[in-house]
Formats: sequence, structure tokens, C-alpha cells
Amino acid sequence: MTVESVKPAAPGGAQAPALREPPLAGGAVPLLGHGLKLVRDPLAFMSRLREHGDVVRLRLGPKTVYAVTTPALTGALALSPDFKIDGPLWESLEGLLGKEGVATANGPRHRRQRRTIQPAFRLDAIPAYGPIMEEEAHALTTRWRPGEIVDCTSESFRVAVRIAARCLLRGEYMDERAERLCNALAVVFQGMYRRMVVPLGPLYRLPLPANREFNRALADLHLLVDEIIAERRASGQKPDDLLTALLEAKDENGEPIGEQEIHDQVVAILTPGSETVASTIMWLLQVLAEHPEHADKIREEVESVTGGRPVAFEDVRKLRHTNNVVVEAMRLRPAVWILTRRAVTDTSLGDYRIPAGADIVYSPYAIQRDPHSYPEHLDFDPDRWLPERAKEVPKYAMSPFSVGNRKCPSDHFSMAQLTLITAAVATKYRFEQVPGSDDATRVGITLRPQRLLLRPVLR
Repeated sequence: MTVESVKPAAPGGAQAPALREPPLAGGAVPLLGHGLKLVRDPLAFMSRLREHGDVVRLRLGPKTVYAVTTPALTGALALSPDFKIDGPLWESLEGLLGKEGVATANGPRHRRQRRTIQPAFRLDAIPAYGPIMEEEAHALTTRWRPGEIVDCTSESFRVAVRIAARCLLRGEYMDERAERLCNALAVVFQGMYRRMVVPLGPLYRLPLPANREFNRALADLHLLVDEIIAERRASGQKPDDLLTALLEAKDENGEPIGEQEIHDQVVAILTPGSETVASTIMWLLQVLAEHPEHADKIREEVESVTGGRPVAFEDVRKLRHTNNVVVEAMRLRPAVWILTRRAVTDTSLGDYRIPAGADIVYSPYAIQRDPHSYPEHLDFDPDRWLPERAKEVPKYAMSPFSVGNRKCPSDHFSMAQLTLITAAVATKYRFEQVPGSDDATRVGITLRPQRLLLRPVLR
């Protein structure tokens, strides 16, 4: 039994109230339950659930799922050993991530895999990636031409994949592979989201056009990873990088880890990581276009730090407003907007009973926009992350990289590249949306703009 599941005695020595069954959310329809609402307008649906309670029951097809709606309980959920990585989200991701990678593993396997990859993401290891991050960030500013339209989806994926590949896999995986990854992930993540919220298993195996497109995209992703591993083996090289660490890693018995685990680990490096970073870059570009006052402030900050030279990795820690713009963009438009866990024992969250085997879902998007936690919760306000104001934000109301033993190991790596890219592009350009651009939110496993087209204008 965990700390979260122990109920303190009531005042005066009386017994604590008995655990309750969470209320059922309204609006379920036959067969599909709440899945239809999650398909039609998932962000609004998840954001309204707190009105019904701290924990709410949902129906997804034939399954009952428990939705957690408060920061405190999402923190308890993430930190408690009574819950593991599993549930509708991870089941839908297994076709991409496999069952043997660090993203989906639990228990001793997960701990061993974390030990293998963690050295690549230690805080003192990040500066070694600085020159590559600088090169790729400034490559964006020189590749774009003033007045020409930038397709932010392809450009964001290109820089995200190149940085991940060059830093962590020491590979020269250029634009063609980034383009393949971008196109395949767009199809795969959308299909996985449908499978999560409307679990109609056998129907997804029928040879329907959408299913065939999904299967082709998934196959290309795995082929891409096989190409990367095969090229490294054929080269005979062993650079000090994450791929070498995986190829030389040992399992719990001291034997080399299997080929499937190596494959799944590289998938986890290249795909969810690139998808989430690329989505965040898209939203940051949208922010620079929508809020030119903050773009101007970023430029002024960069110039005050650099004295007019190109921004460098070593400047990142000094760019406080730029960093706050990144954090505020992630608050309002988190790439990962929905997460799931599974109860491994009969337990509780708050005053609510959670049975063993139950699936639990929560939405960082809803948590991070909750008016209970944030004044003017829908305003884009980077200054809310100034030290004197940030302390007012409730604990766990902003956890873009999660917490506990499932915290994303690449948090410092990701923040460094996001801040550097934002500083580099905002210093050189202003941005304007053009006809045909659509910055409405596209919902899949991750969030990104539907089709963001910008025109860079030299400052």
C-alpha cells in the first residue's frame, strides 16, 4: 500500500470516510461510450471533466476508464508504484514502440534500460551536443529565404530528426529520412489515436484504405530504423554515442540485449522524441507569428547577451525570457496531451476507489489550462514563469516531461535545443501567416498545428 492509498484518520480519532466510486461522466452513447466525444472534440471534453469530480469514470467502447483531473492526483498517479505504464495509450503505441523499449517497459527491464540511456542525457553531457544544435539552428535561418513560404511541419521535423540523429546516433541522416519520418508519423500517430479512443480491434485489421495507409506508414518507420542500425554495424565504427551503448548493452544475465530491444530503443529515440520536439517547434513558430511583441523581446534579450554575434549553446542559460516563452508554449500546447496508466493492485486516488487492472487516463493539456491553477489561464503569458510568480503555480500543474521514474530522460536535451532554435530564428526573422495556413490544433497522440505556413521577413 502506498502513501497515496493510506487515508488519514478524521479529526477527533474518527474513521476516515469510506472510499467512493468515481462518478460517471455524462454523454456516453451505446457501443462507443465516450469514445465519440474523444474523437469529435477531445481537448474540450477532457478540459470539462474536472467539473464532475477529481476522478471521473469514462466508457471507451466496452471498457471503463478512470480520468484524473487535478494536479495533485496526477502527481500521485505518476509517483505511486500502484500504477504502471500501460493502458489504452501504450497499447495503441505498441505497434510503433514495441514491447521491449524504455518507453513501454516496466519493472527491472525499465530500470536497466534507463541505466543504459541515461548517460547520454546527463546534464554534464549536454554541452557536447552544443555545436550540433547551434549548427542545425542556424541552418534553418540560412535555408529559409525572406518572403518565401515556410512549411513549418516539414521544417520542424527536419531539424528535430537531424539533431537527434547527429547527437545521439552520430549519423548523417539527412533530409530524405527526416521527410520520411515526418510523413509516416503523421499517419501513424493519427491512426493510433483512433485505436486508443475507439478500441474496435478486429475492424482495424480489415483491408480498408485507412488501415492500409496506416500499415504502410508503420512499416516504413520500422524499415527506417533497420537501415540506421544496419549502416552502423556495417561501418564497424563505435563512436561514443547512444547507439553504440545499445549495441554493446547487456541484459540482466550479462548477455547482449536482443535485436528487437535494440530496434525498439532506436525507435523510441527517433520517433516519439522527434514527434514531440517537432510539434513544439511548430507551436513556437506559431507563437512568434501571433505574438510579435514576445519575438521582439527575444531578439532584444539575445542581442544583450551576445553583443550581436550569432547565438550559441553557451548562451542558453542566460536567455530567461526566451526560455519562459518555450515553457509557456508547452503549457498551452503540450505535444503530449494525454497519458495513461494501469493499476497493478486495488488502490485509491484521493477518496476514490481504483480496482486492480483499471486503466487511468489524464490530460496534461487540461491540467495545464485549468483555471483553478492559472489566473487568465488561456492567455499567453511567459512572465508567469518568472520566479516570483512561478511559485504560485500548484505542484504538478506543469510537468511537461512528467515526474518520477517515468520522467523523460531527455528533458535538458530538449529544452536546450528548443530555446536555441527559438532564439536563432526570432533574432533573424519576423513571421507572418499566409493564405492557406491553418494553425488550428490537429489532435492525434500528439498536438500540432493543422498546416502552419509562415513567411519569414528579415528584421
